[in-house]
Amino acid sequence: QVLPQIVVIVDELADLMMTAGKEVEFLIQRLAQKARAAGIHLIMATQRPSVDVITGVIKANLPTRISFHVTSKIDSRTILGEQGAEQLLGKGDMLYMPGGKGIVRVHGPFVSDDEVRAVADHWRAQGRPDYNTAVTEEPEDGFALDGAPIGEDSAEDQQYRAAVQLVVESQKASTSWLQRQLRVGYNSAARLIERMEKDNIVGRPDHVGRREVLRDRDGHPV
Repeated sequence: QVLPQIVVIVDELADLMMTAGKEVEFLIQRLAQKARAAGIHLIMATQRPSVDVITGVIKANLPTRISFHVTSKIDSRTILGEQGAEQLLGKGDMLYMPGGKGIVRVHGPFVSDDEVRAVADHWRAQGRPDYNTAVTEEPEDGFALDGAPIGEDSAEDQQYRAAVQLVVESQKASTSWLQRQLRVGYNSAARLIERMEKDNIVGRPDHVGRREVLRDRDGHPV
């Protein structure tokens, strides 16, 4: 059976980042790195292009970007890596940056509400939707998909799970790297690494201080 093409659209990324920033950032990173091969594509939008919404991790995994008119050079650099979007004229005027190439100025057409409805009606006429409600239901055994318990765990446990996901996914176990990723102090990052060592997720440091990650990217022991 041929799998369908899936387009994931996030209409306002800022809302997600305010409620569960690090978890959302990790999931976006994971999708962006692996999903294209499975026919899953991401379209993400925000009206607040600040560095706490469009983080370095998200930018690194979304190389193709579009910016409409923004209010400042800082916002333009946050989106595109350089200024220029603050000088756009609005009404569809945009800067388009294809992955790995230079920025191109293009203009989007005006699409009326009637045209949007006509396209939506056309797609609805192609067949009945087949919704999979299981994706929105909580697992019955009380565990999330990544094996993390669902419940009223502490903020420290939530941070630890996020740290474990980062280390396992990236196969890096550096205290300074984890400190930058989680935006915590060095001592906090060191305690997280030490806890992972006790849980047999990372190994003991070698003679130069490097640690081996003892889980593969799927979380299985190696």
